[in-house]
Amino acid sequence: MHVTLIVPAPFDTVSGGYAYDQRIVAGLRAAGHIVEVNESRGDAASLFAALPGTTLPIIDGLAMPDFAGQEAMLGARPAVALIHHPTALETGRSDDDRAERQAVERRALAHCARVIATSEATRERLVADFAAPDGRIVVVVPGTDDAPRSTGSGGPTCHVLSVGALVPRKGHDVLMRALARLFDLDWRLTLVGTPARDPVHAHGLVALADTLGVAQRVDFAGEVDGAALEALWQTADLFALATYFEGYGMAVAEALKRGVPVAVTQGGAAGALVTLESGVVCPPGDQDQLSKSLRRAIFSAKLRRDMAEAAWRVGLTLPDWPRQVKAFATALDFAPAA
Repeated sequence: MHVTLIVPAPFDTVSGGYAYDQRIVAGLRAAGHIVEVNESRGDAASLFAALPGTTLPIIDGLAMPDFAGQEAMLGARPAVALIHHPTALETGRSDDDRAERQAVERRALAHCARVIATSEATRERLVADFAAPDGRIVVVVPGTDDAPRSTGSGGPTCHVLSVGALVPRKGHDVLMRALARLFDLDWRLTLVGTPARDPVHAHGLVALADTLGVAQRVDFAGEVDGAALEALWQTADLFALATYFEGYGMAVAEALKRGVPVAVTQGGAAGALVTLESGVVCPPGDQDQLSKSLRRAIFSAKLRRDMAEAAWRVGLTLPDWPRQVKAFATALDFAPAA
């Protein structure tokens, strides 16, 4: 099989969506398939038009807006859309921008012969809000790697870890406001995520921590990966994410894989993996409910231990990457829609 992934540059971006793409590309190549990666700089439509007829195009959903006014070209040959979450659902956009993106994505998806969604929640949203043909959608969730069980901080202070780019959709402001109410409890928060995608919002989060009086308790770690990120996972007592929408929630899966209890909001697929025993799930934007849930978990070390055991058991059931690469390859083996 010869496929070409079109994805916004740079391909080595650190995020859940790019990590999915990187692992799928590496897995397909290891299985003997020919996989090329074309990095778009706003010219995805031109890259698509220049592809030879011998390759199957896969367009990462982040590149879909580049096809504005040229969506019909996606129907000129079999093409695959890989949707982590539609760009129209990104929090912080104006109503006009959101409507324009939704229209482009609706038209683009209508012309794709196959759509691969990374969660059932994303599939449902694509059908309901983007009129994507349900019969053309295949769900291939991310895999997870084996990981050592987290030991926690080992101290009296509850270490809360949150992983996600500093953009409005991740709801870090909601999380900080929820934690700021717990001034009587001993906690510290580490926010792992690049500020580069929205520097203005990231700067606002730093200012908010100061305004809330929690600047000394919040560490803005920036973009962290590899051994440094693993070290943070190992000292985490609780994972928290107040997201408004997640296509899957790879950071949530990573927490469960390591036996870290979670406190998340039900944004898209973010809470789908969380059982009643392994964590708490609150409505998006509801800082009151999130604060109450965090209070229980931070106050009681025993509750966190019980939740951690349940999280570890859930983590053992998550699919690995080799299995998901095979599922992805199977999804590419289709008869093009008429």
